[in-house]
Amino acid sequence: MRRKLVAGNWKMNGSAGSIRELLQGILAGASEVSAVELAVFPPFVYLDRVAQQLEGSSIVWGAQNLSEHASGAYTGEVAGPMLNDFGCAYVLVGHSERRTLYGESDQIVARKFAAARKVGLKPVLCVGETLEEREQGITEAVVGRQLQAVLDLEGISSFADAVIAYEPVWAIGTGRTATSAQAQEVHAFIRAQLAAQDPVLASQVRILYGGSVKGSNAGELLAMADIDGGLVGGASLDAKEFLAIAKAGC
Repeated sequence: MRRKLVAGNWKMNGSAGSIRELLQGILAGASEVSAVELAVFPPFVYLDRVAQQLEGSSIVWGAQNLSEHASGAYTGEVAGPMLNDFGCAYVLVGHSERRTLYGESDQIVARKFAAARKVGLKPVLCVGETLEEREQGITEAVVGRQLQAVLDLEGISSFADAVIAYEPVWAIGTGRTATSAQAQEVHAFIRAQLAAQDPVLASQVRILYGGSVKGSNAGELLAMADIDGGLVGGASLDAKEFLAIAKAGC
């Protein structure tokens, strides 16, 4: 039985005060959703504050990105070993905004996935198609290519300690959401691609949905057979809304 995971990607949002208040709200209601794993992904500069406030709780934290390099002359980058210093459990790799805004290729994402695993971080591999690609009917080709780049570099066994997040780019921050059937179809495709190499492992990998998840639509989405939680954007900045999504997975 795959335990649901609800992860909050705060993106480039928050302040010391707002984050303290947000975490207080999440901590206050976490016991009511103990069946679901909760994780938060703050901006790099707030990792220390988050680690201190969540210490001893059931909530885990991660980073929004990492360098493919372990150290060196890479100004502005953050390495996996540095994230370990802050107790990160997870790290996002290949988020659609990294791919589209910063030009990260499938190969760069695969190398970041490898860098995370090398230092014991659990990568959350983000895959997904744009509106144009969906309208062209090539969703599976795009998602399959993104997933295959990691399989080619790291092999199927690397997914034993990884999470996948399907995020239709056209539904991120737009208020549009894939229907539960549309989301399930892609999640099933992803699991089938893994199962072609290892059916047992494929049945254990958690695949999250990441496209404008809200408390109002989480129940229907998380009831789908292959949707194992959510990678939540804007709604994760509201403690009540974030907890409502988690409650839908209980």
